[in-house]
Amino acid sequence: MPATLPPASAQGLSGSGSGPLQIEAEEGLEWRRDEQLYIARGNAKATRGQLTVHADELIAHYRKTDGNAGAGNATSTDSGATSGDTEIFRIDAVGNVRIVGENETAYGDRGTYDIDQAVVVLTGEDLRFEAAEETITAEDSLEYWRAKDMAVARGNAVALQGERRIAADVLTAYFGEADENDQRGVDRIEAFDNVRISTKEEFARGDKGVYNAKTEIARLYGDVKLTRGDNQLNGGYAEVNLKTGVSKLMGAPPNAAERNRVKALLKPEGKGSEMPEEVGSGNGSQ
Repeated sequence: MPATLPPASAQGLSGSGSGPLQIEAEEGLEWRRDEQLYIARGNAKATRGQLTVHADELIAHYRKTDGNAGAGNATSTDSGATSGDTEIFRIDAVGNVRIVGENETAYGDRGTYDIDQAVVVLTGEDLRFEAAEETITAEDSLEYWRAKDMAVARGNAVALQGERRIAADVLTAYFGEADENDQRGVDRIEAFDNVRISTKEEFARGDKGVYNAKTEIARLYGDVKLTRGDNQLNGGYAEVNLKTGVSKLMGAPPNAAERNRVKALLKPEGKGSEMPEEVGSGNGSQ
């Protein structure tokens, strides 16, 4: 039978901000008063609103609040906690960590739920974040910012959608509004450093990128390279339409003060190539 915090403790040790915090575990709960923490073991979970943290072990840290503590208005509970003058501000998750939101699920080995900042940070092996149609993976860490509807993947981060792949050192994914089926996916992805975009037919690289999931257009900035087969275009800005397969390359972003030339490296025997034979300071399409 799962063990839970007594109702009085659950109320007195509520998470900061709005909404109650419920902690459950199958093997039991340990309360360390001197260290001001609870330890829940065995298929433990902590739920607040529509966010649930699952793990083999959860460590909940609590603190005294300013409130009316010491003013004689707080009441003691049977569990030894003082109702109304303490709150849980951080939960550490250890082992088989799984974060479940409204339409998203994140996985990791270890995690920290900062309740003040409304962010969960996951580390470990096989880090991944699954939304309605996208999967995001990382090697260093995954962050899920509830209040900002945002996820950040760090370290060889990759976003997958079907046969499309966006990779970078850091990816920041922003979630859109729920559809008629109450499902929501990634609305926009911002990519930073060593950005790579690949489809079945094309590979694109740049220093920075922004992908709009609604238009299915990715914009690349910096040292941009577009490769299709043995042909390559080099420039400073590109628009890659992942839906139509049409790409546009320019020497610099629109309205940029400086204009650079676009260069093309074409395979001699590629007579059937769709790439332009000549490019200058304007733009090239493929």
